[in-house]
Amino acid sequence: MAPQDKNTPPPLPEPLRVAVADSHTHLDMQEGTVDEALAKAASVGVTTVVQVGCDLAGSRWAAETAAAHDSVHATVALHPNEAPRIVLGDPDGWSRQGAREPGGDSALDAALAEIDKLAALPQVRGVGETGLDYFRTGPDGMAAQEASFRAHIEIAKRHDKALVIHDREAHDDVLRILREEGAPDRVVFHCYSGDAEMAEICAAAGYFMSFAGNVTFKNAQPLRDALAVAPPELVLVETDAPFLTPAPYRGRANAPYLIPVTLRAMAEVTGMTEDALATAVAANTARAFGY
Repeated sequence: MAPQDKNTPPPLPEPLRVAVADSHTHLDMQEGTVDEALAKAASVGVTTVVQVGCDLAGSRWAAETAAAHDSVHATVALHPNEAPRIVLGDPDGWSRQGAREPGGDSALDAALAEIDKLAALPQVRGVGETGLDYFRTGPDGMAAQEASFRAHIEIAKRHDKALVIHDREAHDDVLRILREEGAPDRVVFHCYSGDAEMAEICAAAGYFMSFAGNVTFKNAQPLRDALAVAPPELVLVETDAPFLTPAPYRGRANAPYLIPVTLRAMAEVTGMTEDALATAVAANTARAFGY
């Protein structure tokens, strides 16, 4: 039998008995309408989603979408890879906004001022995704990335919102900057990518760890080891859709309705029942994002 076409959406999983939230998704990058995505998710027990902003346009859209839908909460931020593009320019137009001229530090300050305004809105429950990404940003972009991260920490604390962290190949520096700045009350490591040792550090600090579909990948044993030691009251589940689709659908488009696939894999790792983990995750997400 031919493998499923990459363009065919994965089938609907068996519904969860206990409703949960997708703690990190990008509806603006997915096929179909928001209403369709939310209805499909709700049909399998994913009744709440956190829509995450990565740039000014996406953060505005997240705030508007959350205002229009009770089941959507927004976060707003300049992604760690967005900050250097604002400062240094983006000649190859890698991001969704096409080629951009360098704007310098003043352009970054102006963009952060707008994120600050959006962060004050009641439907905006978090500031993120922000943090550090040493995978895509070279040494020339690190100063802009770090300045942006520090500014987002300050914004989150001032508005008493969750801080949603993108940490790619930058664990030590992310943890150091959180210590230096003083972390907000609620910190979420989105798409947690550390090992068990880092999970112990996060747990001691009370940071939430959100696990995505990559916890199901064959080569992800360190992630599963981290999940196994993470306290159940600090664990979240996310899609990061349309990215990181869980096995066996890796390579196809992810969406909030696939949360049950990841949650069931997580339950196996933790030794919890599906319902017990879903109950914990639902409460944790509400606590993390203050809804």
